[in-house]
Amino acid sequence: MIRILLSDDLPRSRVLSVVLLVILIGLAAAPFVFPGTRSLNVAAKVAVFILLVASYDLLLGYTGVVSFAHTMFFGIGGYGVAIAAAKLGPTWWNLALGVFLALILSVALAFAIGLLSLRVRAIFFAMITLAVASFFQILASQLSEFTGGEDGLNFRLPEVLRDRLVAYYTVFVLSLVLFLVLLRIVNSPFGRVLLAVRENEFRAEALGYRTVIYRTGANCLGAVLATVAGVLYAVWLRYTGPDTTLSFSIMVDLLLMVVIGGMGTMYGAAIGATLFVIAQNYLQDLMKLASGATQGIPLLPNLVHPDRWLLWLGVLFIVCVYYFPSGVVGRLRR
Repeated sequence: MIRILLSDDLPRSRVLSVVLLVILIGLAAAPFVFPGTRSLNVAAKVAVFILLVASYDLLLGYTGVVSFAHTMFFGIGGYGVAIAAAKLGPTWWNLALGVFLALILSVALAFAIGLLSLRVRAIFFAMITLAVASFFQILASQLSEFTGGEDGLNFRLPEVLRDRLVAYYTVFVLSLVLFLVLLRIVNSPFGRVLLAVRENEFRAEALGYRTVIYRTGANCLGAVLATVAGVLYAVWLRYTGPDTTLSFSIMVDLLLMVVIGGMGTMYGAAIGATLFVIAQNYLQDLMKLASGATQGIPLLPNLVHPDRWLLWLGVLFIVCVYYFPSGVVGRLRR
């Protein structure tokens, strides 16, 4: 049964299996094991970002496509459900309409970007996606009548989803199901062709595969899943805005999570997202404790001051890349 759920892509490491099991149990039991609003917010963000990072790894790790437009699709999902609920009312039909239109827009943009840009060299494709994502972020900030501008949109949800426990398990279960769907996709013949395209595009073409079609398909699929992740995040926050979904810093975070966990493996997305989100939320607290404990020692309290958490987060990333060049999953599997 487990082999079927994991699409025969087993962790192939006892330590990795234990880590993944801890993450799964921790997220499943988070409302009861980690009480408090902050802990539940972190758990929900971990669940959403596991799906978001996995959808980006489908492009970067499995297809070899470097795209900077992934947060654009994340934002489309968040704004789709937010605009529908805020402007039309918090009904299930309106939410469904917002999600549907967001998915249609994401697929159309991903398809257009794929056909127009995936024939060019990788660096030019990356620049094109960066330009499109920047344009969409500016557009969301300027159309304040619909998007709320820089302030974003607060909205209400149907009564059932107003219960935080129901909302959390909605986010968790959908993220888990879609993660398993992604695992099935990358282990299907379609996923094998994507790996072939990543390793040697010319050889894949010589074997008869239309690489542009496969890369465009991967781009559309990644966009759809990123849009759903944006919907889930907006539903959890009951808010969406440029800083929560469209910020370029989120795109940088995605790259870091993929590299930390390990490119070309869905399990890497789970580990990278979990480690990064927890560090992002709790590293300042740990540094505050360390700064207080080292009072009286020259320079050390200032060095571990909470205001310098980004510095230490960068140091941790450099150390991780140095000791785990193939990511945490790649190292554990060896």
